[in-house]
Amino acid sequence: MQSLREVDVRDKRVLVRVDFNVPTDKKGNIIDDTRIRESLPTLRYLIDQGARVIAVSHLGRPKGKPVDEYRMDKVAEHLSHLLKKPVVKVDDCIGPKVKEAIEAMKPGDIIVLENVRFHPGEEKNDPEFSRQLAELADIYVNDAFGAAHRAHASISGVATLLPSVPGFLLEKEVTMLSKVINGAEKPKVAIVGGAKVSDKLSLLKNLVKNIDVLIIGGAMANTFLKAQGYNIGKSVFEESLVGKAREIIDYARACNTQLLLPVDVVVADHFAEDAEHKTVPVDQVPEGWMILDIGPETVKKYQEYIDQARTVFWNGPMGVYEFEAFSSGTNGVARAVASAAAISVVGGGDSLAVVYNLGLQNGITHISTGGGATLEFLEGKKLPGLESCDCRQQLVG
Repeated sequence: MQSLREVDVRDKRVLVRVDFNVPTDKKGNIIDDTRIRESLPTLRYLIDQGARVIAVSHLGRPKGKPVDEYRMDKVAEHLSHLLKKPVVKVDDCIGPKVKEAIEAMKPGDIIVLENVRFHPGEEKNDPEFSRQLAELADIYVNDAFGAAHRAHASISGVATLLPSVPGFLLEKEVTMLSKVINGAEKPKVAIVGGAKVSDKLSLLKNLVKNIDVLIIGGAMANTFLKAQGYNIGKSVFEESLVGKAREIIDYARACNTQLLLPVDVVVADHFAEDAEHKTVPVDQVPEGWMILDIGPETVKKYQEYIDQARTVFWNGPMGVYEFEAFSSGTNGVARAVASAAAISVVGGGDSLAVVYNLGLQNGITHISTGGGATLEFLEGKKLPGLESCDCRQQLVG
């Protein structure tokens, strides 16, 4: 499997599947351009090499038909600003007008096609739609890790019809996430938070057998505390997953993996930003109160393990961080990860929001753009976008 640098792209038509699925407001204005910025190394390399660059992406969930809110015009405009060069936006992603625009390109030019999900054939991985996309180019580059878990036409369909290579972002994502599972830099610590055990059950199982310390926080920790017999008052938990949580605790013990749960918690008398709240030991949650954050002793305990780590992965908040009174746990973990002398990988929208809000991004080794793709990769699942260009085998071995 060739890497992008080994392929002669000069004067070639290169179809680049990027992930420009960025958050926007109702007018299409970009709220966070991280995913666009992460695509720049691949796009700049192709431009500098004299390729004719054809960028294609989805945006939002238009459900197979044009929706003005999800047009790529503002994205193309912002990309032009970042690249400091003209970027042509085409009003479709297949058909005669697209071919005309490509024929008019010179080496080093770049165009952005219209939202690929405006066509139902994209999400259906329709062979005919894949063929029409493939007709536009000589080479296919997949740089959309955030969509790599989707078996869609522009992800896996086109890759079977053209010479295909991973872009630099896709390579970086696979390399860095592989360090969490397969890397030799030990001790390896994973911090997993968020609301539901059910959302991350497969992730937890795969992490337990591949890391040294598993730290759990957020509402999902309540289910684990319940599994250990603690009274958690009115705290949110998944009753049907208590048995599974107990299995993970036992599995961690069998794998000689330390599983850490809160030792103190911040509780509130009801779910509200201005609720009466206090910090109590985990075995003293008052009846009728609910756990909304980990306590300071827990933060201190978690930080000790993070400080000793050589590899750290973090996904998910430690509490209801949107409420200031219950944000200390998440903020404390974020600062610990950013200050650790370790390879640090952070994924998940909530975790990334905290990192950026606190200005800690420069302290993180790798901020994953993947979302669902990140979790599925770390679960050990086969991702269509990686299988199609064989970069998982190439980079992970």
